[in-house]
Amino acid sequence: MRVYLDNNSTTPMDEEIKEIYCDATKYFGNINVIYDLGIEARKKLNEAYDIIYPGIGADDSDDIIITSSTTEGNNTVIKTFLDAYLKGSPKKHIITTVAEHSSIKAPCAYAKSFGMEVTYLYTDENGRIKLDELENAIREDTALISVLFASNESGAIQPIKEISEIAKKYNIPFHCDGAQAISKAKVNVRDLGVDYFTFSAHKFHGPKGVGGLYVREGAPYQNLIHGGNQMGGKRGGSVYLNGIISMAEAIKKANENLDYMNSEVRRLRDKLEEAILKIPDTKSYVDKKYRLPNTVIASFRGIEGEAMLWDLNMHKIYAATGSSCSSERLEGSEVLEALGEDPEIAHTGIIFSLSRFTTEEEIDYVIDVLPKVVNRLREISMTYAKVKPE
Repeated sequence: MRVYLDNNSTTPMDEEIKEIYCDATKYFGNINVIYDLGIEARKKLNEAYDIIYPGIGADDSDDIIITSSTTEGNNTVIKTFLDAYLKGSPKKHIITTVAEHSSIKAPCAYAKSFGMEVTYLYTDENGRIKLDELENAIREDTALISVLFASNESGAIQPIKEISEIAKKYNIPFHCDGAQAISKAKVNVRDLGVDYFTFSAHKFHGPKGVGGLYVREGAPYQNLIHGGNQMGGKRGGSVYLNGIISMAEAIKKANENLDYMNSEVRRLRDKLEEAILKIPDTKSYVDKKYRLPNTVIASFRGIEGEAMLWDLNMHKIYAATGSSCSSERLEGSEVLEALGEDPEIAHTGIIFSLSRFTTEEEIDYVIDVLPKVVNRLREISMTYAKVKPE
């Protein structure tokens, strides 16, 4: 049996979406030409947009710019404000959080190299920022607030509506990295009050290489990729039509399965978490009411996360130690440390993230294997006795 529990990193394509993706390759015409193949392709693009816009609660007056990924969208937003600063804007300050993905932290570091300033807000024991600290961090020269919808590691969900209210109070644009939102929560960008919202299809059983950047009407925007007049001239490059068509259908299916995610997937997640906590010297994090319904992050005293992943892999169980984009670095989880965990224990964190395709049989298999893996690794651990509580 193979059990895939790293769905916050990426998801397998839904078989129906895969068929739609392959079938849509026949619409290969250039959407900008006036002959039949181009007209047919443009019609399919418009039909996809007719699903995507209501699928995330956008108004017709807003923009949804097709990107290659959430990473591209995040970079586009941060560099929009870097571009304005380099052109003379006095707004040089960005507020974000320690829990962000590297696709926010890296462009923020890049912006700092040009003289911009970045404030990183810490999180509480539930992985959420404190609203009073956000408000206290705001300055006259604050250009942007950027806060992720939920952590891919801890599953902690941020109070996005409340953050947007504070941003509006001070007339500051607000960006939300929504990579972990679609398929796990109801997304309505207008209701959330965000100015920017970024997402990737591969996070909700769609194809890799395609995502979206929502831009509220009137919000500042600067191209990251210059070229032709695709996306209304706001993002150059040939349109990845079969990717867009299948992403639209994946959004539709994700919304249709939200009730299942919040009932059955949540139940399986809770079953797994309860079993984990029966293993001695383990701990889970983030109150369930503030956490994505598919996610559990747990620490296992005395066991390096990478060693645990290797042993689980030998049993064909696939989980994660942290952000997949930084998993090659043998460091403790920054997110666990931000939750107040000791750095030595943060090295032992493992993330299990389920999907709507996770089965009871698979969870039962993990529950059977996990204690055996933990016991074996603790028997050979050089640190377990040292960190084990009295």
